[in-house]
Amino acid sequence: MSPPRVLTVAGSDSGGGAGIQADLKTMLALGVHGMSVVTAVTAQNSLGVQGAWELPVEAVRAQYRSVVDDIGVQAVKTGMLASAELVEAVAELIGGTDAPAVVDPVGISKHGDSLLADSALESVRTRLLPVATVATPNLDEVAQLTGVQVASEAGMREAAAAVLSYGSKWALIKGGHLPGDAVDLLTDGSEEHWLRAPRHDNRHTHGTGCTLASAIASQLAKGQSVPEAVTVAKEYVTGAIVAGFALGGGIGPVDHGWRFR
Repeated sequence: MSPPRVLTVAGSDSGGGAGIQADLKTMLALGVHGMSVVTAVTAQNSLGVQGAWELPVEAVRAQYRSVVDDIGVQAVKTGMLASAELVEAVAELIGGTDAPAVVDPVGISKHGDSLLADSALESVRTRLLPVATVATPNLDEVAQLTGVQVASEAGMREAAAAVLSYGSKWALIKGGHLPGDAVDLLTDGSEEHWLRAPRHDNRHTHGTGCTLASAIASQLAKGQSVPEAVTVAKEYVTGAIVAGFALGGGIGPVDHGWRFR
């Protein structure tokens, strides 16, 4: 029996803490077979992103078709898509794939570097979010996509409604930038799930967004419901944050293998 198969469509992080590298580590840790479509190559370390080069649309499409047409997938996860052309191509590919899709609308890196062209925002709203089973924006990405500024937990419902208005089935609004406990809101517009975890005093949190989205996709590939998958993923990411370690001179990564230590 082969394990469930999950495909990440994202950029490469040369420092190994986020992007494709984080996605594949997460998938391995959660017992699924990870596969990848590289959309961009970054020169990146613990201090930031020094350069980024997107791949041609035809290269991204060829990678996707190569994997899906032969091996097949039980879930797809998206990360850095960089340009409107890539967003639209990936949205079309996902729309034709019979598998749940977790969309992490990556716009800004942990260090504040832009990873999505301003011209691509409308494509994310109108093409990518409508094919998402779950969209997982943080509060900066919510503001970037919807204009909704969240200053407290009370504003997370408005943020979720704004994201859902673009067509995703579920929205997971990540409240990690708010003070206090790390609180996330998962909703499909009718039912709500508030997920809370204590805030840990560890600055080494590079890759949290990629890791969470990949963990959700991994659990969906195993057949779990969206609320079940998000709950398990939140627990996994919380453990990875606790075990995050120093690397280089800046912000280190979460520890994807914390359960194996």
